[in-house]
Amino acid sequence: MGKSLMIAATLLVALGGCGGVSEMTRQQVARSETAVKQAQAAIGNSEAGALELQQARDLFSQAQQAVGKKDDQRAQRLAVMAELDAQLAVAKSQSASARKAADELLASIRTLREEAERNSR
Repeated sequence: MGKSLMIAATLLVALGGCGGVSEMTRQQVARSETAVKQAQAAIGNSEAGALELQQARDLFSQAQQAVGKKDDQRAQRLAVMAELDAQLAVAKSQSASARKAADELLASIRTLREEAERNSR
């Protein structure tokens, strides 16, 4: 009797896991939440990356809803997409910042050259 009880308990645990969300998916959803928060902090009010950040937020929200519905595959997929969009948002923001810094540096160089030309006349 002990053996059949053990088999039944194992079966119940296995069946209980089928309808839920895996630990791996829960971890992915947590990583996507962290990525979205970090992207928000990195981007701030910048326009560069804002669209991607909003998409990341939307996907994260959908991933949370999928977790609530115990839809493991959908939650996993949406969480991965949210994390990637958050990373893209940060990359776009950093690229825009680097471009702006380069433009400012070039403008400074032009100004210095013009001043040097005027002084040499």
